Amino acid sequence: MDSVPLLAITGQVFSTLMGTDAFQEADIVGITMPVTKHSFLVKDASEIPGALAAAYEIASTGRPGPVLVDITKDAQQAMAPFIWPPKVDLPGYRPVTKAHGKQIQAAANMLAAAKKPVLYVGGGVIRGRASAELLALAETTGAPVVTTLMARGAFPDSHPQQLGMPGMHGTVPAVLALQEADLIVSLGARFDDRVTGKAKLFAPHAKVVHVDIDPAEISKIRLADVPIVGDVRDVLIDLDAAFRGAINGEKPDTEEWWSYLDGLRDEFPLGYTDPSDGLLSPQYVIKRIGEMTGPEGIYASGVGQHQMWSAQFIKYERPNAWLNSGGAGTMGYSVPAAMGAKVAEPDRVVWSIDGDGCFQMTNQELATCTINNIPIKVAIINNSSLGMVRQWQTLFYDGRHSNTDLNTGHGTVRIPDFVKLAEAYGCLAIRVEKEEEVDAAIQLALDTNDRPVVIDFVVSADAMVWPMVPQGVSNNYVQYARDHAPAFDEED
Repeated sequence: MDSVPLLAITGQVFSTLMGTDAFQEADIVGITMPVTKHSFLVKDASEIPGALAAAYEIASTGRPGPVLVDITKDAQQAMAPFIWPPKVDLPGYRPVTKAHGKQIQAAANMLAAAKKPVLYVGGGVIRGRASAELLALAETTGAPVVTTLMARGAFPDSHPQQLGMPGMHGTVPAVLALQEADLIVSLGARFDDRVTGKAKLFAPHAKVVHVDIDPAEISKIRLADVPIVGDVRDVLIDLDAAFRGAINGEKPDTEEWWSYLDGLRDEFPLGYTDPSDGLLSPQYVIKRIGEMTGPEGIYASGVGQHQMWSAQFIKYERPNAWLNSGGAGTMGYSVPAAMGAKVAEPDRVVWSIDGDGCFQMTNQELATCTINNIPIKVAIINNSSLGMVRQWQTLFYDGRHSNTDLNTGHGTVRIPDFVKLAEAYGCLAIRVEKEEEVDAAIQLALDTNDRPVVIDFVVSADAMVWPMVPQGVSNNYVQYARDHAPAFDEED
């Protein structure tokens, strides 16, 4: 779902035992087929090089994705001549990378004629290494840009055309720009439900140009007026040139559109309310981590409230500075992702911004960090609860907090005590409970590079992620909420 190229190599029982329910036998190819780009089963040692080369080709081309190669034990143990590179034969696998010229021209003409255009940027721009080309097109067209959760950093937050993240927890300008646009140019995005809200009520007046390397995504949710299958980097280059030709030196008049959007930015800046219980504000903590570390750092988040706050309150100026699990939303992602980022780019500061629930799923990987000298920084946003589920229970289930209150941060007994746990793994461990302690703890973490650092930030459980469009309703909900409507009819 997140277009991550991954090669998984798994071991299978002897081929002679397959189908007998042998010890630890599992049909892993069948199990993984729905969640991989492709899965191979290899029973002959001579086929291993070809299978691995094909798997790499499939995983890394077209829309990137995971490929699994399952190898039986007899194939692993057998001898075979080493032949490399092997012949890779993938009948029917021909990813389209070069878009059709007529479609590019049609998109350019629509962009030139639009009064309320929006560039809707998804994670495909980062996967396609197309951030520089996106910047060029945005500045050529003058169109506003929104970057999805998976695309944070694809377009600089400091750029005046950046409206922020759209969707359920997006900024008001980003949400309403999409909703009221007359043209949406979707670039490597898939019209996910977290962006569109109720799909049939999404952007009712907009025509759609949908650019994606995966033809299965185009018109899946929203019918594309101009479908463009191709590599987003190449498409952006061609579209920029075609747009320049279409306008013939005269930029479209979007002054009224920008006046409206700038008014929204002034009226609805991103902010938060300090908690009334005397505990730390999680938004403040995350904001300070971003400000003190800077845009050259890497931030890997878990899933939940801290994920949304990290997407909102850290300023991203470059691609691949932000890592998170968007499609499946898998808790426990943060620590392993931060480990991988630190190994890949050891000279960068790498933060794992995690929740107390997420952290308990993969914190044992701190042992790997200590043993292998991977000095990541872990910020536990510890609200002693499964915060996002608790927020939904508060808002939509009359405050019935069923199985979401934990015992990790509040009170005299902490189970587990994250400071003791981190110290047991050989980390520098710090607990922060007061606002005046936040900066010093972050600075100590930034100055410590001989071991992992874990900071237990004890924050308020009452903090919520705002703005919020409830699930299953139109994004026009933002307009009704803005006007303090006494009731909301999602069919309106």
